Amino acid sequence: MQIVQIPGEVIMLFEYDHYVRYIYTNRREHPKGLQPTWMGDSIGHWHGNTFVVDTIGLTDKSWLDQVGHPHSDELHVVERIRRIDRDTLEDDLTMDDPKAYTKPWVGKRIFKLRPGWHLMEYICEDPMDDVAR
Repeated sequence: MQIVQIPGEVIMLFEYDHYVRYIYTNRREHPKGLQPTWMGDSIGHWHGNTFVVDTIGLTDKSWLDQVGHPHSDELHVVERIRRIDRDTLEDDLTMDDPKAYTKPWVGKRIFKLRPGWHLMEYICEDPMDDVAR
């Protein structure tokens, strides 16, 4: 993952499936009538040294994790992202989905700075494509 900050937004670029996530810092509310997307609609603001991100509008076709925990179209995610040292980002997540779960639940992700790493092209293709050539 690579994070790019420009005026009005923070952009997260993911190697996996070329996902791009936009976190808008120049607005305070989500647009009305959102069409669900894989990354949803995210707005963020700084609270001290913590970047607080509020996301809604996620498609119910995705999973919350690699195990396959589902969610509905009412999923609301709040993240609190902060640098805990020079090389480490901590992302505390709170997920609230009244259609899928009886109460909100929390998770944590840790990201390490890897200055020598670069995003690569990651393509999921059928290995049989090579056989057919």
